[in-house]
Amino acid sequence: MFSNLSNIAEGVDNAFLIILSIIFFFLIGLTVLLVVFIFRYRESKNPKATQIEGNNTLELLWTIIPLILVLGMFYFGWTSWKPLNSDPPKDAMVIKVTARMWNWSFEYENGKHTDTLYIPAGKPVALDMKALDVIHSLYIPAFRIKQDIIPGTPRKAWFIANSPGSYDLFCAEYCGLQHSYMLTSVEVKTSKEFDAWYIDTTQTVVVAASPQLAGKQIVQKYGCNACHSTDGTKIVGPSYKGIFGEEITVITGGKERIITVDEEYIRHSILEPDADVVKGYNKGLMITYRDQITEEEINLIIEYIKSLK
Repeated sequence: MFSNLSNIAEGVDNAFLIILSIIFFFLIGLTVLLVVFIFRYRESKNPKATQIEGNNTLELLWTIIPLILVLGMFYFGWTSWKPLNSDPPKDAMVIKVTARMWNWSFEYENGKHTDTLYIPAGKPVALDMKALDVIHSLYIPAFRIKQDIIPGTPRKAWFIANSPGSYDLFCAEYCGLQHSYMLTSVEVKTSKEFDAWYIDTTQTVVVAASPQLAGKQIVQKYGCNACHSTDGTKIVGPSYKGIFGEEITVITGGKERIITVDEEYIRHSILEPDADVVKGYNKGLMITYRDQITEEEINLIIEYIKSLK
């Protein structure tokens, strides 16, 4: 139950144990007292009620003691929260985290992008987080880390992962229909393994060799596959399968019109998603990717969609 997988975990677990112990002490104590009073002061033994005068000492005790306990629980909760939100060490690796419906994106100092969080064991990692649409919450249960991310409000957190391994990372704030899609992992590697991964250029070579594969990687990077299937299944948005070159009905300015899916339509849909909404789908669910995606990435996505016959 208890974890030492991060520098945050022990403080959170201690606070949890202390607060839980206090709760159980009073739950058991008050329940036992209640049962004793039911039998000792039942009507058959005490047929006539008597007035009992107040006791100032007793009243002070049951006011002061709970106050001290509540302040104590607040203190332990605050001391477990503070390290996560304090300033990170100067040598911390900064990773930019982008949360959107319904995908996580991680950008490293060398320009690498992933949808899985890769970090070195034993070294401080600072997360620079932002949400592009609604409130999300980054949650890594094994590390006892949870941080809400509010649109327009940059959030930060830092921690040290103690042991290599794979750990769940997901969104703990309900953020829409495909909320459960925001599940990925934290891959904690030894320093040597992480350094090898960090400088690996194999992905760049693959991208150069196959525009379609590069387009697929970009679709996964931006979480497009959370809303658009590649097998014809209807999700939040239309499927990519066989759509290129087909005629579709869209709603433009409240009016229906028929258009052909071509390069310009795909580019326009990425930059202005609410301009031409495919009939049968809802407006306002897709955010604009203007200023987030490059022209080269758009062209690669187009090549990938063309390949999905």
